[in-house]
Amino acid sequence: MSRLDINATDPKAYRAVLALERYVQSSGLDRRLYELVKIRASQLNGCAYCLDMHLREARELGEDQRRLDIVAAWHEAPQFFTEAERAALALTEAITRIGRAGVPDPVWDEAAAHFSEEELVWLIMAISVINVWNRMAVATHQDLP
Repeated sequence: MSRLDINATDPKAYRAVLALERYVQSSGLDRRLYELVKIRASQLNGCAYCLDMHLREARELGEDQRRLDIVAAWHEAPQFFTEAERAALALTEAITRIGRAGVPDPVWDEAAAHFSEEELVWLIMAISVINVWNRMAVATHQDLP
């Protein structure tokens, strides 16, 4: 059972996060890559609500089920992900777990080798907003649809 409905309690708070989500959606970030980022961060954060949503959305975008099945272990299956996707997933992990070691230079350098500065901004904002959504959903025990 959900503890709190943030949108019903304070719609302005919810809309603030939604504005960042809409920014990322309107950026040039590849939609399938964005779903992989959201899935990986949600796995790390243990967010069932977001995993349910983003796995479904990734399949609707034509994402291969086998890649979705192994994204949690992408390090072990590099042949299933492009170099750019692996760099984005590594950056997702570093930013999501930022308190452990920050974003190590090799992770940053690899991402910077595959994405322009503008694309890095989009990627950082994408990783940031899914982490906010995850924290909201996990903290409130958001019910699955």
